Amino acid sequence: MKFPRCSGILLHITSLPGRFGIGDLGPCAYEFADFLAAAGQKLWQVLPLNPTGYADSPYQCFSAFAGNPLLLSFERLREGGVLQASDLARVPSFPEDSVDYGPVIAFKLSVLRRAAQAFFADASRADRSAFERFCESAAPWLNDYALFMACKDIRRENTWATWDPPIRRRDPQTIREWSAELAPQVQAHKYWQFEFFRQWEQLKSYCQERSIRFMGDAPIYVAHDSADVWAHPELFHLDDQGLPTVVSGVPPDYFSATGQLWGNPIYRWDVLAANGYKWWIERFRASLSLFDMVRLDHFRGFEAYWEIPAGEPTAIHGRWVKGPGEDFLSALQNAFGGLPIVAENLGVITPPVEKLRQQFGLPGMSLLQFAFGNDPQGPSFRPHNYGRELVAYTGGHDNDTTLGWWSSSGAGDSTRTPEDVRREHAFARAYLGFQDDAEVPWVMIRAVIASVADVAIIPMQDVLGLGTEARMNLPGTLSGNWKWRYRRGALTDALAAKLRSLTTIHDR
Repeated sequence: MKFPRCSGILLHITSLPGRFGIGDLGPCAYEFADFLAAAGQKLWQVLPLNPTGYADSPYQCFSAFAGNPLLLSFERLREGGVLQASDLARVPSFPEDSVDYGPVIAFKLSVLRRAAQAFFADASRADRSAFERFCESAAPWLNDYALFMACKDIRRENTWATWDPPIRRRDPQTIREWSAELAPQVQAHKYWQFEFFRQWEQLKSYCQERSIRFMGDAPIYVAHDSADVWAHPELFHLDDQGLPTVVSGVPPDYFSATGQLWGNPIYRWDVLAANGYKWWIERFRASLSLFDMVRLDHFRGFEAYWEIPAGEPTAIHGRWVKGPGEDFLSALQNAFGGLPIVAENLGVITPPVEKLRQQFGLPGMSLLQFAFGNDPQGPSFRPHNYGRELVAYTGGHDNDTTLGWWSSSGAGDSTRTPEDVRREHAFARAYLGFQDDAEVPWVMIRAVIASVADVAIIPMQDVLGLGTEARMNLPGTLSGNWKWRYRRGALTDALAAKLRSLTTIHDR
């Protein structure tokens, strides 16, 4: 699908400011939408919105269908009458520019439990009817998810593969018994999902009124400790105990000497194909109900994926396995028509991967930070080699910020030496035509926005000119990620005007 020429900002919801320790779907989200409109931006790209699990990563979630209740706005719940001013009178002192997940989770869940109790005690007839309609429409995934999370509530530290065999294996009688025993917790989780999708639709409508569309993110893999794998073990390579026999990752490359060991279970694509990829089609249907367009993460894995034996300490000892390719994408196309998908085609990209992407008319991605170093694919990331059907970025959520990337000496990087960095900087200066290092973020922003790429996306950290302290994720690390938030007051009229000027000049 071809996208109109436009530009936008990459900012995850958790990175919004606010008094409750984590960005949410409340007033600051609407303020950011107003900033986008004032800055002439047409896209707001977010990371996956699902409930986060291991290491608080939006790419390791408890469900590929559910929304993250931590993103619920307490102000919205107060407006709806399920929270009172007294419920929000004693808010812990949270950091302004980062998310301290442990205390935030404890605080928000305690308040959300009170909201659920109030809803079921005093909800209006209209709200109860709306809740029942939601539960009915979402039943294919909601019932499994709510029971899964209720079980997690009482066995928080244990993955589902360690549960007692009857519930682990989903014995029908055990499912009925546990559903009855945990009914209050199950209902609370369903209520939080009801409110999440209601609040999201309100924000989405507000953005649509301002001609702003959402780009979401669909990770190729799901977490092992998820309702998806627990409810559909037959779709994954698991042993008799429910543990993965092979796991996901990517092999060693220019950016990592040992590759990346993600650890997600691998799909049984033969089983998925046999039922017409029903689970994936429903997953895409859910994504397209939330977003106007979707970034399909690790697109190359649909052509061929790196499979690693479970238990390996790194991703080195894996193998390439042929993916579902054309058959899978044809099934999606038959189900949805034109696919509003952006293919994340970064990493080890081969001609068959690009042929598959082009066959289905899916725009690829380009990151300007990759254009000037030793990466053999570097020339393809330079603007003079861009095609129009492309989404161009200064950097992505797995990269350092542009200022942080520029300031790095290469020390601690597994593949870049200080000499590599010196040559990279010299080439970037010559290519982009600048001298003052302070200009780097906006020089890069201008290059991407001025390019012929149909879509240009800028991480908010680059718009604000922030360094490594604002990095969202460092691949291969298990802690300290997904925390950054911008401070209130950062969205100035001058900043919006500067971005709007570039956008207008370059017909976006």
